[in-house]
Amino acid sequence: MTTDSATVSTHSRPFPDEVGALPTPPAANPVRGNPSAIGLPSFIAGAVGLGLVDTGWIEPAATGAAIPVIMTATSLGLLIAAVWAAALGQSAPASLFAVFSGFFGSYAAFVLGLGHNWYNIPADQVTRTTELWLICWLVTIVLLTVALLRLPSSFTLLLGLVDVALVLLLLGTINTSTALTHAGGYLVFAVVAVGTYLYVGILFAETGGKGFPLGKPVISG
Repeated sequence: MTTDSATVSTHSRPFPDEVGALPTPPAANPVRGNPSAIGLPSFIAGAVGLGLVDTGWIEPAATGAAIPVIMTATSLGLLIAAVWAAALGQSAPASLFAVFSGFFGSYAAFVLGLGHNWYNIPADQVTRTTELWLICWLVTIVLLTVALLRLPSSFTLLLGLVDVALVLLLLGTINTSTALTHAGGYLVFAVVAVGTYLYVGILFAETGGKGFPLGKPVISG
């Protein structure tokens, strides 16, 4: 009995080569935090600049006035947030931040390129080029809006307002309508308001308080 018990006890222990073959526990992800803490204020700053341009707060000849903010703080901040979200495995926020990083970055390239004639676009094709840029981003952000309907409804509201603002800006460009362009610009400030709500709520939660309600998803389950 004693021998059998000792034998069982001995064989229940893994041999050295068996220990090496055991699976190692996955390493903890060193990345922490909330990417929205960077992404949202970056977005807000660029949207405010864009809204001021589109509402006619500055002269049409100075449309590049918002570029320093948009090209640096906004596009780079959103890119950092996208990479951060991807590192956390948050694919949906990463996609959201990456799309808007591209939007603002391409806006900076668009305005600077037209102003310095980098793209050799004939003067009579500038309007059509603007329409092309707006159509590209309208299609992309509408797709993003539909794809993210499972997020809380406050995000759907934010993206929906962006969609409508782009439609108004596109119609204003097609019809050479200052009123429609200004309406699109004012709607951008509604986007800023929703973004501010999200940003303040997130920081309240991150500093130990209670975050703001984000609403139920349009599509759930």
